[in-house]
Amino acid sequence: MQLAGNAAVVTGASSGVGRATALALAERGCSVLVNYSRSKQEAEEVVHLAHQRGVKALAFQADVADDAQCRRMIDQAAASFGRLDLLVNNAGVTRFVAHAALDELRDEDWDRAFAVNVKGAFHCARAAQPYLLAGGGGSIVNVASVAGISATGSSIAYAASKAALINMTIALARAMAPKIRVNAVAPGFIAGRWLEQGLGPFYEMAKTKMEQRVPLERVCQPEDVAAAILSLLTGSQLVTGQTLVCDGGMLITDISTLGTTRRAT
Repeated sequence: MQLAGNAAVVTGASSGVGRATALALAERGCSVLVNYSRSKQEAEEVVHLAHQRGVKALAFQADVADDAQCRRMIDQAAASFGRLDLLVNNAGVTRFVAHAALDELRDEDWDRAFAVNVKGAFHCARAAQPYLLAGGGGSIVNVASVAGISATGSSIAYAASKAALINMTIALARAMAPKIRVNAVAPGFIAGRWLEQGLGPFYEMAKTKMEQRVPLERVCQPEDVAAAILSLLTGSQLVTGQTLVCDGGMLITDISTLGTTRRAT
């Protein structure tokens, strides 16, 4: 698929992976709606940078957990761009709770994680379907996590929500075939504000340890994940229902090396 002349919606696009994806799409000539929930100024900055790349762009505030807001957002994208070809469901939430601290994981943590991370992706995909079909088909990429595969990450609720998103990716790929492809990416440790805020003073230590352990000896930057997303959008048109892991080899790390440096000096 050629991205030039197409139009996309990227949720959670004011920072991190969403921002990197929106700008990568704009760089390739794709108009983009930059969704945000709270960070208006950052979203407008992404729009400004997209405009500098010569494409149409707009910021739109919507909580993807709310179906009506998702429908209004998708309608606005189609009205503004005259078409809709691509959807990247990147919006996500969590609260950092140690997995062993079962009593600290609240009902509202579960509810919010599933409302945004799973139902939000469904709301947007359902709203986008008629517009994608009107253009002859399209592509959806859901941003999951290795937490949904290995049951790791910021909390049990978060890991379970990402596992559900991976499962739903397969279901949507079946339901929306043959005109619409639906895939997912599963990033590992992503450098940046999300983990900086979640891990606090332990962030740098965790990042360094992860870089020492994974086979490729570095963690993800948002641009790495954006590149994986674009590969699913622009690559083989016979790929659907798949989850592409982008983690520097985190999932294949030899556990026998943990606690030591992987490479001899």
